[in-house]
Amino acid sequence: MVILGTAGAGYLYYRHLNSNIKKDALNIGDEKDRAAKTEANAAGQTPLNILLIGSDARNTKENQKLGGAKDTFDGPPLADVQMLLHVSADRSNMSVVSMPRDTLVNIPRCTDPKTGEKFEALTRKITNRSLSRGGPGCTVATWEKLTDIHIDHFMMIDFSGVVSMADAIGGVPVCVRDNVYSHTRDGKGSGLRLKEGTWPIKGKQALQWLRTRYGFEDNTDLARAKAQHQYMNSMVRELRENATLSNPNKLRKLAEAATKAITVDPDLGSLKKMYDLANELKKVPTERITMTTMPNQYVGERVEPTEDADKLFRLVREDIALDGKDKGKDKKKATEEPTATDPAAADGEIAVQVRNGTADATLGAARGRATAVKDLLVGKGFTQAVADPSTAASEKTTVIRYPSADLQGDAERVAKVLGLPTSAVKKSTDVSGVTLVVGADWRSGTAYEAPKEDDTTPDTANALNASDKSACMDIAPGFTW
Repeated sequence: MVILGTAGAGYLYYRHLNSNIKKDALNIGDEKDRAAKTEANAAGQTPLNILLIGSDARNTKENQKLGGAKDTFDGPPLADVQMLLHVSADRSNMSVVSMPRDTLVNIPRCTDPKTGEKFEALTRKITNRSLSRGGPGCTVATWEKLTDIHIDHFMMIDFSGVVSMADAIGGVPVCVRDNVYSHTRDGKGSGLRLKEGTWPIKGKQALQWLRTRYGFEDNTDLARAKAQHQYMNSMVRELRENATLSNPNKLRKLAEAATKAITVDPDLGSLKKMYDLANELKKVPTERITMTTMPNQYVGERVEPTEDADKLFRLVREDIALDGKDKGKDKKKATEEPTATDPAAADGEIAVQVRNGTADATLGAARGRATAVKDLLVGKGFTQAVADPSTAASEKTTVIRYPSADLQGDAERVAKVLGLPTSAVKKSTDVSGVTLVVGADWRSGTAYEAPKEDDTTPDTANALNASDKSACMDIAPGFTW
């Protein structure tokens, strides 16, 4: 602001910074697959969901030198770092969820906005491939399909961007419990070399820290995510505690580096919009920022989301803080009020397929549940309800799925009549019409009783608070010196 306050020179510099910013499409998947927009809370405030993407592109000489792998120069980029940043509607807290790059997901059909090339949907492929299928908008579409969380913006950075930003910010303290050298005999590793203890890192060394897999804990992406969380938390503390942004020269360097380093969606593609976003982020106290990793389990050398991951995504969807300090907040808006813009048809005109998904880990499917709930619906005026005689995949809780926005109102009407919360209504392209799957929480009776929801963050998410200065990385055997 000091720089921009120098009249004409400030205006020219403002235009210069604006011209630095690179833009790309927000979501290049099918529109019908998009997650519904997050509803405002009782005070009219809405949360913000921003996907942070780290690209491994070797599209410049500098990126090639920093990233290595000479045979991949200018090849398809991969989204090796993916973090969903959620800012609560009231700006009281922030949650970050990292997804390991080797997570098996369903990548939706995407269309490259620049060339028009169409990429068909993929089943159970590693998530970092999404970036190579038309750009960051496909990574956003993949996240929305997996989590059912509407993403408002994305920010993408490459190797050289990380280095320039880290230099502009200055040293960020990180901690290792032993001397570490991330290097193997066959040339793998980031090259990070640090002595035991806490040390400030910047520039190329910061990039090495963020990329280190071989040398931290169990040599996996899970340990890498933990190290990235430690760095980001430390960076936030440094910027806030040392008031770095009050120094005009450092501000200029950071503004120059940031605008050159990142690619954003068009709705974030100006200096003013990015400045406004920064002001929103500043409202969140450091002690209310929580870093997590998507709960997962191994499938061979890859990982896949677990039931705990579904719970974590629900907490984010419902704007529930991951630090556990939201107890007593009114959740009525998120769970009970309808969100459809298209009104429901008359009850007798709503076609509903009812399926039996009551089996769980210990009990088989309850006999006749699809027919019993179908009869219940018919008795309430839904004369087009039918029972599917086959057994559906197990569902822990009863769910109503619909394929497109024009059927959302119908699905919510069914939920209301049966006494199901609106959170049980989910958009899914796996169904062709309104489909009610009776879950293990409704094995008998005609009155649905919603189970009490556990809103605590799963232990498997490895939550780390940004105010925790004790975080320190364990070193894997064979990588000490």
